[in-house]
Amino acid sequence: MDLKNTINNLIESKFQDIVSLRRQLHSFPELSKKEKETSHLICSELDKLGIPYNNNIYGYGIVGFIDGKNPQSKCIALRADMDALPIKEETKLPFASKNEGVMHACGHDIHMASLLGTIKVLNELKEEFQGRIMFIFQPSEEEYPGGAISMIKAGVFNDVKPEAIMAFHCTPEMECGHVAIKEGKLMASTDEIYITVKGRGGHGATPHLDIDPIVTACHIVTALQTIVSRNANPTMPTTFSVGRFIADGRTNIIPSEVKLECIIRTFDEQWRKRCHSLIHQISENTAKAFGAEADVFIDPGYPFVYNNPKLTRFVKQNIEQVLPENYVEDAGMRMTAEDFSYFAQIIPACYFRIGTHIKGEPIANLHTAYFNADENVMKTSILLESYLVIKALEEYTA
Repeated sequence: MDLKNTINNLIESKFQDIVSLRRQLHSFPELSKKEKETSHLICSELDKLGIPYNNNIYGYGIVGFIDGKNPQSKCIALRADMDALPIKEETKLPFASKNEGVMHACGHDIHMASLLGTIKVLNELKEEFQGRIMFIFQPSEEEYPGGAISMIKAGVFNDVKPEAIMAFHCTPEMECGHVAIKEGKLMASTDEIYITVKGRGGHGATPHLDIDPIVTACHIVTALQTIVSRNANPTMPTTFSVGRFIADGRTNIIPSEVKLECIIRTFDEQWRKRCHSLIHQISENTAKAFGAEADVFIDPGYPFVYNNPKLTRFVKQNIEQVLPENYVEDAGMRMTAEDFSYFAQIIPACYFRIGTHIKGEPIANLHTAYFNADENVMKTSILLESYLVIKALEEYTA
């Protein structure tokens, strides 16, 4: 069997249905932990195919299997995330979001439709491969603690632990159908920081009688930047950002407190812990110098994404077999974060990017109100997911 052509022919025969599924998912996006109708649609498609699955895993998560011959011999997993973002869509697409203020601005509709398309293809090829394919539709990627760790704690791998797991992500800055892949560290860890600066409020005309938390917080923000500029090893990617600075006073009122909300991201667990210590020291001691107090709460987020080198080399070699020459690029380390990292901590994992740029249109980044993807990317994503899992069942050993 010419596997590539067989898969491509199946994709062509099903592509309009897959596009329709993507548009339906895009039209009715749901936020983290609220993916009820999204889950229902996916389950309905699986029911049509007669594929067994378990749903309601950590809310609306879904896991199921396609069994080939000798299904106990080996298992390879594929994962797609389900949730949308609290963004008002501005694309003007005919299938734009009908849920006000909620949008699939990160391409998760493409991820889900691609995995459903892959399931449709593999279901027709199950007599052609040995082993078992696990598929995971994961809720709540965009919100801590994240659906991946929650599904793991709920026992998603208790009965069957795959030999490998793979996933991809839409990337609008790359040409449609191009792939970026990298061994080892790929995406950053992420932690959220909440700092409350407590002073003594009062009249803006008598600041000598007050302890100004705004001035104090400004110095804290400036001092925290030295974590990256003066404490981080220049070879260790690290970023610190303040996203909210809330000082609820008035023109003539100095408030009693200021709230800061921040993130820090990096690629090394020991350095990550050191960053936490520095955030406490800098915030608390700077506040003390101004006669104020700083209460610091750090909410640990996702660890960094690590691509298993052996699996990633295998994936890259096979992608190069099916895509045109020069379509596969080396991915750089990226400061975005992904809870796929939790799967990668317990199973050899490979996470790669597929370009979705619509030729001739300006690039609209992920997490923006104008993001859209060239739907032809799903021909590439379904081909790769289908081809890779079959090849992995045949040839890959952890």
